[in-house]
Amino acid sequence: MTTLKRMLPLIIAMVALLLVFRIFVPTFLDSGNLLDLAQQISINAILAFGMTLVILACGIDLSVGALLALVGTTTVYFLTTGQTPLGLLLAVPAGLAVAALFGLGNGLCAAKTRMPPFIITLATMLIARGAALRFNQGRPMHIPDSQELFLALGNGRLLGVVPVPVLVMLMLFAMMAILLHRTRFGQHLYAIGGNREAAHFTGIPVVRTEILVYVICSLMAGIAGMIHASQLYSAEPASGVMFELHAIAAVVVGGTSFTGGRGTMYGTLLGAIIIGILDKGLNQAGVHFSLQYIIKGAVILGAVYIDVRRAK
Repeated sequence: MTTLKRMLPLIIAMVALLLVFRIFVPTFLDSGNLLDLAQQISINAILAFGMTLVILACGIDLSVGALLALVGTTTVYFLTTGQTPLGLLLAVPAGLAVAALFGLGNGLCAAKTRMPPFIITLATMLIARGAALRFNQGRPMHIPDSQELFLALGNGRLLGVVPVPVLVMLMLFAMMAILLHRTRFGQHLYAIGGNREAAHFTGIPVVRTEILVYVICSLMAGIAGMIHASQLYSAEPASGVMFELHAIAAVVVGGTSFTGGRGTMYGTLLGAIIIGILDKGLNQAGVHFSLQYIIKGAVILGAVYIDVRRAK
């Protein structure tokens, strides 16, 4: 009941936005448009799931957008090398391994050296972006038509209706919600975000938990990168720009506190939906892109203000 009460303002805001955009765009609530909206939300939501864990631990990960591009290019590189459906068995693990490696590096630096996560992940963002641009001299790499299974990851529809990216998003949401709200790992994460030193003295494995948080966040970016490449039918080394900021916006709008230790995965999902509705609604309503930035910035600022007031 407490969780539902905290989510109620977000649910009201989401419904209000849908009704407002229905006025300006008569077809906004059509089933086809809503399915397209859900598919557009999926990538940002997946990134935001991982970002929620990091922010709950008083961290930040600016590298997820660049890592999305790097994992996409790595995966497609192996797909184009193999030129057979069997290449998928090598490409997906290779992409996820790259993501896990970056997450491990971020986690070790954040937990062991106590360097600011902002600086750590800013550096790895540049490394990942540079590595992605090294593939194919920065040019897009097209996915072979023979890789039908991989292409279905971003463009397929279950039973011809539900987009596969939405299905993946919901599966990951269920896994992450259970991990955060129903396991000892989640309890440890809230304790670390609330007071790191106190968590250490109570015997919580702080270093191991922080490392695992960054690895999970990077794996979420890796999965999002594969879906994004599949949707584009190619790997774009320059893709993913600003994606990390959209993910952070979804987490903040969803009620997760930047001071750590407070937030839910349910709120993050609603936050991603609200950001997605704003993006699609403003575009379809013909609002100039410069005004879109202003509106989204005001929404984020308002969400942070509400969080600060609630904390007081």
